[in-house]
Amino acid sequence: MNIYKDYLKEIEDRKAIGLHPKPIDGADLLSAIIDQIKDANNEYREESLNFFIYNVLPGTTSAATVKSKFLKEIILGESVIPEISIDFAFEQLSHMKGGPSVKVLLDIALGDDKNIAKQAAEVLKTQVFLYEADTDRLEEAYNNGNEIAKDIIDSYSKAEFFTKLPDVEEKIEVVTYIAGVGDISTDLLSPGGDAHSRSDRELHGQCIFEHNKEMQKEVLALKEKHPDKRVMLIAEKGTMGVGSSRMSGVNNVALWTGIPSSPYVPFINIAPVIAGTNGIAPIFLTTVGVTGGIGLDLKNWVSKKDENGNTIVDEDGEPVLEQMYSVETGTILTINTKEKKLYHGNVELKDVSAAFTPQKMEFMKAGGSYAVVFGKKLQTFACKVLGIDVPQVYAPSKEVSIEGQGLTAVEKIFNKNAVGTSGATLHAGSYVRAEVNIVGSQDTTGLMTSQELEMMAATVISPIVDGAYQSGCHTASVWDDKSKANIPRLMKFMNDFGLITGRDPKGKYFPMTDVIHKVLNDITVGDWDIIIGGDSHTRMSKGVAFGADSGTVALALATGEASMPIPESVKVTFKGEMRSYMDFRDVVHATQQQMLKQFGGENVFQGRVIEVHIGTLTSDEAFTFTDWTAEMKAKASICISEDDTLIESLEIAKGRIQIMIEKGMDNEKQVLKGLVDKAETRITELKTGIKPSLRPDADAKYYAEVIIDLDEIAEPMIADPDVNNEDVSKRYTHDNIRPLSYYGGTKKVDLGFVGSCMVHKGDMKILAQMLKNVEAQHGKVEFKAPLVVAPPTYNIVDELKEEGDWEVLQRYSGFEFDDNAPKGLARTKYENMLYLERPGCNLCMGNQEKAEPGDTVMATSTRLFQGRVVKDTGDKKGESLLSSTPVVVLSTILGRTPTMAEYEAAVDGIVLTKFKPSTKQLVR
Repeated sequence: MNIYKDYLKEIEDRKAIGLHPKPIDGADLLSAIIDQIKDANNEYREESLNFFIYNVLPGTTSAATVKSKFLKEIILGESVIPEISIDFAFEQLSHMKGGPSVKVLLDIALGDDKNIAKQAAEVLKTQVFLYEADTDRLEEAYNNGNEIAKDIIDSYSKAEFFTKLPDVEEKIEVVTYIAGVGDISTDLLSPGGDAHSRSDRELHGQCIFEHNKEMQKEVLALKEKHPDKRVMLIAEKGTMGVGSSRMSGVNNVALWTGIPSSPYVPFINIAPVIAGTNGIAPIFLTTVGVTGGIGLDLKNWVSKKDENGNTIVDEDGEPVLEQMYSVETGTILTINTKEKKLYHGNVELKDVSAAFTPQKMEFMKAGGSYAVVFGKKLQTFACKVLGIDVPQVYAPSKEVSIEGQGLTAVEKIFNKNAVGTSGATLHAGSYVRAEVNIVGSQDTTGLMTSQELEMMAATVISPIVDGAYQSGCHTASVWDDKSKANIPRLMKFMNDFGLITGRDPKGKYFPMTDVIHKVLNDITVGDWDIIIGGDSHTRMSKGVAFGADSGTVALALATGEASMPIPESVKVTFKGEMRSYMDFRDVVHATQQQMLKQFGGENVFQGRVIEVHIGTLTSDEAFTFTDWTAEMKAKASICISEDDTLIESLEIAKGRIQIMIEKGMDNEKQVLKGLVDKAETRITELKTGIKPSLRPDADAKYYAEVIIDLDEIAEPMIADPDVNNEDVSKRYTHDNIRPLSYYGGTKKVDLGFVGSCMVHKGDMKILAQMLKNVEAQHGKVEFKAPLVVAPPTYNIVDELKEEGDWEVLQRYSGFEFDDNAPKGLARTKYENMLYLERPGCNLCMGNQEKAEPGDTVMATSTRLFQGRVVKDTGDKKGESLLSSTPVVVLSTILGRTPTMAEYEAAVDGIVLTKFKPSTKQLVR
């Protein structure tokens, strides 16, 4: 059977499940289709024409290369296709984004036929995805006196590719749809269990609302009833898009409610409209900007106040909310983008100017943030060639500079890395382009990142990026057919692009499934670095890291830049002394609890940078704090460390990078060696005092300052999803922190999980020592609930083996991972024993393995969202309670939450943490 008939068979298979033909990205299939188009008598000619015109992915896909060449043949008269005129061929090229299509347009524009050269030039004037190879050709032609090249460059200098676009509509009518009450996690919009299908946009779209067909029908019914309006998805009494940084979630919303980006490219929609009573999660809002969408902070429910202006609370101490206006499903609202206000009829409801800043309006006009980023670079190039100043076409980057005010740590980092500014000292609120040092791509979003890179016609990593890593951790648990099909292809693409990859496409080094955040934490060797990673938990303990959608990751890889406002900061310091039986994880939970208490229930962390004065903790333990800040809804976090502590962290990082080098993971450009050299230079600077560790200024201004009293932490703390709370909006939030004694030693625990990015080598050693303690106290270790253990990295496993702790774990385990025979099927049942799983995300990701439905899980992970780690049953809601390693381990041995006496006995003699507040001055 030939490749075309194979495609027809796939089309029939997709039709059976309600899907259209899959977009074509391969050269072989499109070449066969073109052969059939050229054959006037071919039985498949008509449908082949439709596939060629309407079903080919643009950018740098191999199919786009073939399509561009064929369109060039038609334009030059080498092929004559009655249905595709020269004008229509040019129109097709104008929708192909860049790469091969731009090459073809340049070939024609700089060729000898002046008539079609001018036509090609007019199309080129609308394109923005040009790279050095393209602009070099234009510059050379301009220098040689080519008038067409001069005309194109002159157009670019005026940014006519942007100015000639239609303006954003002044009035946008929307019809509301309540997608959920309370925080809406990206799992609702793009479930982790469907990660394998994210690069097939139409197929993945079927999983929106966790496959809830009734909700999907309701959205379609609203669209049918209101064809002239846009559906606005709302998180009522909650924040939209918490959790992971999923471009796939925004893509799904756009697929169901947005606008097609091109009539010739299927299933790529833009401009979704989303909203939340408490706004949009910061990373998710950035992702909406990638598509030129709108994100509104509705504030339609507010805390009720008494006559003195104090917040009224209920019997549980929670603020009482009152509704300012209704947004129930089916409500017709009008967004006025000129006045920047939200209306119900003629009644003004809310000022929404934050959603329509000059920069966001540009994203909407251009169809997404990529076009603006590339447009600015292209305009700068053109003006440099012409020797003129850059005309003010785009809104000037907002610069906030306050004389006499010091800088927070994040402000210092952005001032160091910012490009294209006036040179003034910038404070929070400034909008900047900043160079990026480290970039991370994870495997369940990596295929989308690779697609985005193809769409923006990028072929190689930006030379200004210090290092980038592609992980395999999210698909580590089960090496199933989906993983076997997707992951090797992803690793090859990223390896060719210039990233260090967990798997070697050439098979020279052993496949690594290390958790991406742990690897990025090690390869970040600059405390002044900016890190961008394709996951909300991109929160390093060195530098400042931002979790990002797959598109922003692609942009960072291609350009070495990211654009964003400098966030406000909240300063967190510590006082008091930790009890010997407390774990640092308890400090993390207590920070959330004490912050909410200090600010009357307001989460001052949301959307801001947490500047934590951690001082004395090395990067592994400090990462436990920064990792959790994603669940605090913070934009990012920064650790302020003592010089000696930072040196120790950098020595650890050097050793781990060296292990990667010894395994053969470095590439031709010796990226990893460069990071080791950078670490050594930084260590020298610290030791000699040439450049001390990053510190804020003593007179820096913060949105808030939080002081955590360690003396108040008297017992282990647990984040509880509170699944049965009568107020739906208060379920599954990370704000509900309870002490161990709350459960009275009686809450049944069905499964325990120690693993993912919230644990480090110390946790594995605590586990081993606890097992020895329990055996010494009771004569044996018997698990009354399963305990799943997933070390974050292979390095940790190797070190535990060298130090004898892995042997202890093996002695008590009933299962140990085998890389020579990885699991091909996800486990659905668990026995009451210890499972030593492959390094990786495991249960925390929820895309491969889960706890049994309805289980109560005690876990070290970060996720307590509904259905993430454990699904509900008809009779019982699944619960994912989050706690420290000692609490998890003891809960599985007992089959219930422990009492304080049981807990203290189990951790007797174990050093859980050495954390003490720094006594040194951590400001400049």
